[in-house]
Amino acid sequence: MDLPRSMAQTADQKWQHYCAGAAEAGLQPPDDPETVDAFKRVFAFSDFVSGQCIRFPEMILEMLSSGDIRRKYPPGRYREKIDNCLPGFLKDDTREWGVPGTGFPMPVFQKKLRTVRRREMVRIVFRDLSGLATLEETMAELSAFADACLDRTLKHLYRWHCARYGTPVGSNGNPQQLVILAMGKLGARELNVSSDIDLIFAYPEAGATRDTETPSSNEEFFTRLCRHLIQLFSMTTADGRVFRVDMGLRPFGESGPVVMNFEAMENYYQTQGREWERYAWIKARVAAGDKSEGYRLIGSLKPFIYRRYLDYGVFDALREMKQKISSEVLKKKMAGNIKLGAGGIREIEFFGQMFQLIRGGVIPELQQRRILKVMQILAEKGIITKEAMDALISAYRFLRNTENRLQAFSDRQTHDLPIDPDQRNRLAVSMNFPGWEAFEAELGRHMSTVHDHFKRLLKAPGKEDENDHLKTGLSGVWLGTTEKETALKRLKDAGYDEAGAALSLLKSLKDAPATRALSTEGRKRLDQLMPRVIKAAGSAKTPGPVLNRITDLIKTIQQRTSYLALLLENTGVLSHLVRFSDASSWLISFMARHPVLLDELLDSHTLYQTPEKKDLETAARRRLSRIEMNDLELFIEELCIFKQVNTLRVAAADVSGMLPLMKVSDRLSWIAETILDQVLAYVRNDLVRKHGTPICRSGECLPESGFAIIAYGKLGGLELGYDSDLDLVFLHEQGQGPTRGGPRPIDTDQFFARMGQRIVHILTAHTRAGKLYETDMRLRPSGSSGPLVSKIDAFRRYQLSEAWTWEHQAIVRARAICGDPELVKGFETLRRDVLVRPREEKTLLKEVSEMRARLRQEHGANLKEGFHLKQDPGGMVDIEFLSQYLVLQKSQVHDALARWSDNVRILESLTHAGVLDPDTALTLKQAYLAYRLAAHRLSLQEKPAMVPRERFPELQKTVVNIWKQIIG
Repeated sequence: MDLPRSMAQTADQKWQHYCAGAAEAGLQPPDDPETVDAFKRVFAFSDFVSGQCIRFPEMILEMLSSGDIRRKYPPGRYREKIDNCLPGFLKDDTREWGVPGTGFPMPVFQKKLRTVRRREMVRIVFRDLSGLATLEETMAELSAFADACLDRTLKHLYRWHCARYGTPVGSNGNPQQLVILAMGKLGARELNVSSDIDLIFAYPEAGATRDTETPSSNEEFFTRLCRHLIQLFSMTTADGRVFRVDMGLRPFGESGPVVMNFEAMENYYQTQGREWERYAWIKARVAAGDKSEGYRLIGSLKPFIYRRYLDYGVFDALREMKQKISSEVLKKKMAGNIKLGAGGIREIEFFGQMFQLIRGGVIPELQQRRILKVMQILAEKGIITKEAMDALISAYRFLRNTENRLQAFSDRQTHDLPIDPDQRNRLAVSMNFPGWEAFEAELGRHMSTVHDHFKRLLKAPGKEDENDHLKTGLSGVWLGTTEKETALKRLKDAGYDEAGAALSLLKSLKDAPATRALSTEGRKRLDQLMPRVIKAAGSAKTPGPVLNRITDLIKTIQQRTSYLALLLENTGVLSHLVRFSDASSWLISFMARHPVLLDELLDSHTLYQTPEKKDLETAARRRLSRIEMNDLELFIEELCIFKQVNTLRVAAADVSGMLPLMKVSDRLSWIAETILDQVLAYVRNDLVRKHGTPICRSGECLPESGFAIIAYGKLGGLELGYDSDLDLVFLHEQGQGPTRGGPRPIDTDQFFARMGQRIVHILTAHTRAGKLYETDMRLRPSGSSGPLVSKIDAFRRYQLSEAWTWEHQAIVRARAICGDPELVKGFETLRRDVLVRPREEKTLLKEVSEMRARLRQEHGANLKEGFHLKQDPGGMVDIEFLSQYLVLQKSQVHDALARWSDNVRILESLTHAGVLDPDTALTLKQAYLAYRLAAHRLSLQEKPAMVPRERFPELQKTVVNIWKQIIG
């Protein structure tokens, strides 16, 4: 776009001044038309660039000849530039920096640092205004330059201070360095053209200096050092300043010490840290100094910044922050301020960082410093829509570009739109608009969009809802300010037939020790929540049981008052809880054991989505990819949360009637298989790292794990329930000698034994996030007395020559879950060989019958109490024994019977093979599925698998008759 006439004339005049200055200095200005045109455009938009070029004509020519003006700097180039500008300060003998006995040569250092600052700022602004750099590149280069200035200045100051005051050391006697933490825009590497830099200074530990006749404390040493650095940067001289330094974000603010040791800083944030400080620390980054120690400090403060649970308790503080922002806009009349005004940059940053505070502890991907990346992750996770992300990102880029254009004009920190018509037109043209009206319209559209999104954030629970509870008197019922008779009437009106029982439940919750121990804030939240709970539960099909279950849940979670805030802030969550409580006491108990799952109720779309096997595998890998190999506890916790989240989704779809029973079992089995696969991979990689690779009998390293996990029972038969144990057997390849390639080799057999032990430990370990599974390893050869991990050859010999009939019955329902593909294939071949081997019919019949009688004697129910769906005659176990017996008896003739491990497909294959007539097989299948469904529904109500005898009399009688016909 061509410059308007008046602007072009101004640019021509500035160019002529530059050419005259260059000629006077004996320099030849550039004559390439494209370069000249770029210079004129930049001169038109920035008095700062034109003024510096006219004053120092050689500077821009040097940048042109070196090519610096046209390329982005590689990492480390700014440090090189600064070091080249400060050659006299690189000598080891700090006394040579000035006259011996005098102080640090401040004026010389200041001038040199400001000289390099002038050059690099002209270069960065020129590239930005001429379109040679994107917004992201401009922000990154400004931030990299600030980092380099801090890094090199600190290096020289630290050496000089050590030479004069001694070297600060810690308790171990090692020298200590300063840590400079960048906050705000510098922390996010989003610095603008004329920005302050927000810093916090810290050092590792208290101590004193050494190598000096007059030691001082580390605090005194680092305080002097920090004050010196601030002075070097912020002081205005004839050459300007480097950066304005803002220390207002440090502990205790402007009244606090300039620098603190790590322990004091951690103690401050643990005991006195406020919500706005958590907000500020989201962008904290180590800019200079001892980086490894600095990131250790940031790591120690992560629990302060990001809660390990959904932090809805921060809502009130965020509302207060939001209100202050809104009030400031009105009070200070910031309509023309693109940063602080309505719809400005601050509102976009607040939008993203609010979600980071609330969710960053449970979604580690949100622990980002850059706001554009945060917006993308929020959209990827479904927390905001893609449309909202696009609108906010587009607005942010537009506003930040506007901010840079405003500040580039005179290298002055401003966010106010100009009032002068000429300045307005210059800003508009620099943003590629023909004039002010077009620019103002686009700016207004962006800021209006941002403010609309900002206004919708953090809306408080409605006053209308509160007034409704006052009208119905439910607040008084909960608070106990209503007479008993009136309270009973109000509960009856709310839907409670057993109003007296409901009132007793509420009193029990109110008098519970945990409720009495609540903080003032917690009690306030509970008092706001309970009238809503009473009303919502009253509308359920079974109000009394629902209220009972939800109050039990509240008793469990109320000490973490953020969960009360979550229920208050999200009416949909309470609706889901009522629905689930109506359908399943188990589901509510499950959520009480794992309250982090309350977050899953926020999104109805994902709540009822039950992922396929591949989706589970992808989600597990993504969740675990960020965990360090040596952080076993976090690995287990993340797997626990993975299991709980996906189990909840299955259960939600189950109780809502969206998922039939067999698909429920399939998905619960897939969850377990995915977890076992991840555990096996983790354990093998960890052991290989420590001990090397196991060696097979040929002497070669095993290309795969050499280990396989075999599932028996419910997991093997694809009938896993919500609380099912895992019946497992571990197999390994024949080993040979010690492991190879690790720092601590061990015998290969020992390697595999440790694999088995570690897998069981991970599956059964108790963590803050709960436990993965109970495991039962008794189906391995020789039971509990046998080795935990069996060699595949030994397992084959045992199964073919020593195993009992009941062990062959068990292997009917066995299948390989994960591990070495060759070993998996070997087990499948072995299983088939076991099942198809010839058997003496009478012996088999006798042993199966005796085992069934023994189980019935041990586990059968009293028929007077009802019908036990699993163990009583005509129940599920009878059907399982029938199918297992027929597989063992007939597979030698019909080897297709050896294929399946689940009971339904076994019955179908018995029909196809002609072993059972279709009617008998269909009856057994229908009975089995009917019993399973009834038992499943009872388990969801946390009841035993017992029904009245009149529930399935015909089915039970038919199954008993079939048993008699086949077994006798």
